[in-house]
Amino acid sequence: MQEHKAGFVNIIGNPNVGKSTLMNAFVGEKLSIITSKAQTTRHRILGIVNGDDFQVILSDTPGIIKPAYEMQSAMMDFVKSAFEDADILLYMVEIGEKALKDERFFEKIKNSKIPVLLLLNKIDTSEQEVLEEQVQYWQEQLPTAEIHAISALQNFNIKGVFERIIELLPQSPAYYPKDQLTDKPERFFVNETIREKILQFYKKEIPYAVEIDTEEFFEDDTIIRMRSVIMVERDSQKGIIIGHKGSALKRVGVEARKDLEKFFDKQVHLELYVKVNKNWRSNSRQLKRFGYNN
Repeated sequence: MQEHKAGFVNIIGNPNVGKSTLMNAFVGEKLSIITSKAQTTRHRILGIVNGDDFQVILSDTPGIIKPAYEMQSAMMDFVKSAFEDADILLYMVEIGEKALKDERFFEKIKNSKIPVLLLLNKIDTSEQEVLEEQVQYWQEQLPTAEIHAISALQNFNIKGVFERIIELLPQSPAYYPKDQLTDKPERFFVNETIREKILQFYKKEIPYAVEIDTEEFFEDDTIIRMRSVIMVERDSQKGIIIGHKGSALKRVGVEARKDLEKFFDKQVHLELYVKVNKNWRSNSRQLKRFGYNN
């Protein structure tokens, strides 16, 4: 019988280093939302890549920060769990970066007993001399890690890293059915798509005060009908989300629907509403409802 490999490959790093871009490049699907804003990823999202003799279970995690409120603490709990079940760690940094935002996580990487691949990302924005200096720096910081220079956005050296991951995977049967792409339900991707548009179209605090709850999801042969609620913390935020005569909310709905139709490969009808849910980011009951603190 052919040997089969399977394992958990967890991506960690500071906010905005390209973890979600890398995950999507590996999986070939847009599972993690990508914007230029920090803290775009809030949950731990699995993407599953299957071959005849392997199953790579990739995990995109929130960027490492020092938490300021309860939701951010829950986000860092997702990162902690990524250390606990990993077979391989992908520590992602970008050119010019020197350390993690939280030193305790860096110490965990230094003392890791499993393979660590340090991925030096965004090399397409760097001169060769700077790249060589960075490689030397990280070799001194993490002498046990393998260093791979990549550009997740330009898909440079992604195939090479993936092949190395397969080499390092332990022998194991598959953990998930071979036709499964992720561990998240469909409504999760509806919520994330809407949240991505809010990150793109609104400024300052608004995107970080928002959570999405898809209350209805009905699918038939030709169309999927969805009803989603955008939760904000204050009445003033509700007005900003809706915009003049509903124009801002309509823009979110139109752009989210376009992406959802591509994702599901089916016509989508999306209704959006806005509700005030005061201080939900510091309310443990609300956080549990939205999939944090589980």
